[in-house]
Amino acid sequence: MLGAMHIAELTAPEQRVLGCLIEKRWTTPDQYPLSLNALRLACNQSTNRDPVTAYDETTIREAAQRLSLYGLARLASGHGSRATKYRHLAEDALGLGREELAVLAVMLLRGPQTPGELKARTERMAPLDSLVDVERVLGVLSERGYAHRIGRRPGQKEDRFEHLLGGAADREAPVAATTEAGARPAHYAEPAVQAPPAPVAHIPAPAPTDVNGNLADRVAALESEVASLRAELDELRTLYG
Repeated sequence: MLGAMHIAELTAPEQRVLGCLIEKRWTTPDQYPLSLNALRLACNQSTNRDPVTAYDETTIREAAQRLSLYGLARLASGHGSRATKYRHLAEDALGLGREELAVLAVMLLRGPQTPGELKARTERMAPLDSLVDVERVLGVLSERGYAHRIGRRPGQKEDRFEHLLGGAADREAPVAATTEAGARPAHYAEPAVQAPPAPVAHIPAPAPTDVNGNLADRVAALESEVASLRAELDELRTLYG
């Protein structure tokens, strides 16, 4: 079975490649094993993926090669075939059946999911008849250390589950098993205290003025300035006449 160290080290491209190999084995069996180009298109497709990626062929090839070193995939090019193709070996490497792999693939490709979402999104790979079946499969994945339960999003009635095949530093904390009344769960973080806004400087309102008188003063000042300029111009004409 795959070592725990390798599980923790799977990068985002490796997770995406593994999820695609599992998914396409059952959704497009006529195109399986996948060529590098087909695998790149599967990884970067805009539907049923979160986040949507834009991996190039080199990234896909390197990820598939590393999965092969981990025992999770292998080259599967036929005799005389010019295209490099890959298939997954997750059944043996992870010790999982079709239902568990289907649920795991959805989490690899779409991130944390509720049991209801998992039931709907595994339909083409391994139909699960009820939410009880989904919970049973999630129980197996959790016991094997491949998934765990995390907190629900605001407005959601169901907890979510996510895979544990890498990226531990970026994961959400699991839901605490029990909490005392009024106690916060272990993963609760106190919200940052916001500093009070700085006081706004008081700008006194301008004193009321006589609009007509103010305008008359400005006109008088302009006339005086024009007269001064004319005098200077006349003096320059006299000097340089």
